[in-house]
Amino acid sequence: MIGCLIFERWPLIAGGARQLLTANVYWLLAAVGVTVLGWAAVSLARQGTVLEPLPARRLFATQFAAGAANHLLPAGLGAGAVNLRFLRKCGLPLGRSSAALALYLLSESVGRCLLLLVLLVAFPDALDLRALHLGQALPDGVLPAAAGLGCAVVLVLTVLTVLALLPALRRAIRTFLTTAFTDLRSLHARPARALALWCGSLGFPALQAAGLVTVALALRMPVPVVHVAIAYLAASVAAALVPTPGGLGSVDAALVVALVTTGASATAATSAVLGFRIITVWLPLVPAALTLGALVRRRVV
Repeated sequence: MIGCLIFERWPLIAGGARQLLTANVYWLLAAVGVTVLGWAAVSLARQGTVLEPLPARRLFATQFAAGAANHLLPAGLGAGAVNLRFLRKCGLPLGRSSAALALYLLSESVGRCLLLLVLLVAFPDALDLRALHLGQALPDGVLPAAAGLGCAVVLVLTVLTVLALLPALRRAIRTFLTTAFTDLRSLHARPARALALWCGSLGFPALQAAGLVTVALALRMPVPVVHVAIAYLAASVAAALVPTPGGLGSVDAALVVALVTTGASATAATSAVLGFRIITVWLPLVPAALTLGALVRRRVV
């Protein structure tokens, strides 16, 4: 499906790639630096989900390596599996390790939505939906697919609700929630852990938005930087509703659409998204895979 969409929109993608070749190299290097800081922010947030001190270097390497695993499974399951193994190797029991993963996902989602809400309140005119021409920015069939996805989500939630009525599963869910809430109270009783959790959870989406901003600056895109940051946050929240491995396809389309609503042309938006995805995803992919292999061999994960 993704291949068909690429083929259908190839002229637009090719135009964006040509424009990317004229980008300012220094701003692109700044985007690389911001991406590295993003892994540090994730490491900080992960440390904030557990009371025990984690080995800092191994924790950072694990977050870098998790990016490779994240392209195998949708909705961050690859990164979650890598971090679960890491926490287990650090001596945490399965229940607490699972609770730490859930707490990270919750805090990162809250941080992302909070940043978006604050910026939208401060800049209510950042996203102009009148600038969006669906026939140009969205491939054919996206809206029906979104409707189908909504039906699928409702079906999944219904099935989960029925399963939740089963006694065994209900007991497991109750035990997990008890562990999670106990850890949550204990973490927030220690200011250092609470600060690490929320600074990392707010810092990661902020740095990701800054990465897209630096790419936009490299392309000399005539859009205010705050609007570009809002476009990233809005797109990432929307793309979370379409879980694909590494966000492939869903994140890209959402970013292009969001940038178009800020006033960027479709070609400029495509170019910015290409540069952003190359720096944050494709460039580190092979080194991350090699790091993951090394961590597995050394039994770190």
